[in-house]
Amino acid sequence: MSLEQIIVLILLGVVFVSFFREIYPPEVTAMGASAFLLASGIIETEAFLGVFASPAPITIAMMFIISSALERTGVLQILGEFLRRRARGSYLRTMLMMMFGAMLASAFMNNTPVVILMTPVMISLASGVGVAPSKLLIPLSFSAIFGGALTLVGTSTNILMSGVAIEADLAPITMFEMTLPGLVFATVGMLYMVFAGRFLLPERSSMSTLLGQGGKRQFMARLLIPAGSKYVGQPLSDLPFGSGKARVLDVIRGETSLRRELRELVLRAGDRVVIKTNTGEILGLKENGQVEFRDVSGQGFEPVAADQTVLMEASVGPNSHLRGRALGDLRLRRKYGIYVMAVHRNDRNISDRIDDVSLQFADTLLLEGPAEGIRRLMEDGGVINLSAPTERPVRREKAPIAIATILGVMALAALGILPIAGLAVIGAVVVMLTRCVDPEEAFDAIDWHILFLIFGMLGLSIGLDVTGTAALIVDTMVGVVGGLGPLAVLAAVYILTSAMTEMVSNNAVAVLIGPIAVALAIELGFDPRPFLMAVMFAASFSFATPIGYQTNTFVYSAGGYKFRDFIKVGLPLNLIFVVVAVLVIPLFFPF
Repeated sequence: MSLEQIIVLILLGVVFVSFFREIYPPEVTAMGASAFLLASGIIETEAFLGVFASPAPITIAMMFIISSALERTGVLQILGEFLRRRARGSYLRTMLMMMFGAMLASAFMNNTPVVILMTPVMISLASGVGVAPSKLLIPLSFSAIFGGALTLVGTSTNILMSGVAIEADLAPITMFEMTLPGLVFATVGMLYMVFAGRFLLPERSSMSTLLGQGGKRQFMARLLIPAGSKYVGQPLSDLPFGSGKARVLDVIRGETSLRRELRELVLRAGDRVVIKTNTGEILGLKENGQVEFRDVSGQGFEPVAADQTVLMEASVGPNSHLRGRALGDLRLRRKYGIYVMAVHRNDRNISDRIDDVSLQFADTLLLEGPAEGIRRLMEDGGVINLSAPTERPVRREKAPIAIATILGVMALAALGILPIAGLAVIGAVVVMLTRCVDPEEAFDAIDWHILFLIFGMLGLSIGLDVTGTAALIVDTMVGVVGGLGPLAVLAAVYILTSAMTEMVSNNAVAVLIGPIAVALAIELGFDPRPFLMAVMFAASFSFATPIGYQTNTFVYSAGGYKFRDFIKVGLPLNLIFVVVAVLVIPLFFPF
């Protein structure tokens, strides 16, 4: 083994540890690995720049735009309204219709926005059928994953694997090449959820249910401590609402929030105290001469309103501008008048020192503030409303154009008129030119995190190839499984890919394992196609953990799940799918 091979293998191990431990965001880790290979001279700059010409990331970016057009024109909203009308109070009927609907939608558009848009619909439907949202959100995620495996454009992993095939001088994966075996997987998965999985689903309360907001209407009031008040120089705890009927949210001194210092705070003249309370408490405070519902402005006094507050759950979306930023740096109070009461992440609610929390994708936030401020935060794309389906103008008259565009892309790709990358670019331009989606919304819909993860991992793949490390891994695997026969090798490839996908990003696994699986098949004298398909399906079918697939990550916090809930429901399905893969893939893709 050469020094360069040792370096690349160590780097590969560091990358996976970083993915698993979440030391840095996955895309930063992947790009960091490529940067190291460039700096060390292991790969040439010209070779690395070639990853930006790869058709797969371009296709994925354009499909994000087309998916955003389907969202903007209300296609999924129509599906949600249909589900609400047909639920009729039956949990099983609701679950079945939701799973079929999500699976169908995910076959034609990226499955992550399908889950994001349908999650608030399912949360509102859950109360109507008398179950906790946790009884519906894992089935929603799983069914979207089933649907994503039915067509080439169903998920970015499929498009990425087609790119792997092209790089290996194989025929690209066609639009419906995986549809029939995908339907077998989906049918088995649906039957499992109906007859076994739904009984393993937990009853979990969402964050707003756990924390509650009481039975009375609550208001957020801003009180001024005037000069001459007896409370000047006194601890905040001496104010007349320390009994628990009113709760202090913040104290603002000048333009500075003193939220972190409330326990030891000594009041000064001009301090503005932000409290949450009910109507009766506000009226009582108005009669107290030591605080005023007024604020000094210029030469006179300007009244400060007491706004009725809204308590709601919201989630950080994949393209949110809040990702990676500490709550204290976001100035949500100043911009929107909103306070973050708690953050739910990885089985736990964070309510202490939350200003120091750096937000991540799928974090669930408990927000409190005036309805207008929350509405503006939604419109700015910061968070996704989980308490109710988000209301915003849709362009339903454009829906036929968006649907025709995605169907046209799929049909022309299936007929081989143009490569999928070219068709996706044309489709994205069509939906923007026809105003199905505004250009700003279209480009915001592109998940740049996924694209840069792919670019970084493609760079690492180049390092594996040019140093001979990939060949070394293949030779080692041949020595281990070479005499076991094609079915055993196929099972080993599927299990390895599936296990790694549960720990790190599915796209990262697909980029790494795909070329190795193809080389392994060729070395053993088998057709590479079934092994390529095994990697593609295994990298998509992540059920046993909430971290391997974006849809699982999103519902993890939204449904108030614990990590073990995914293991309990998803691990049996993973094991069932290993058997299905070994039996079904060779029927459609012979060795």
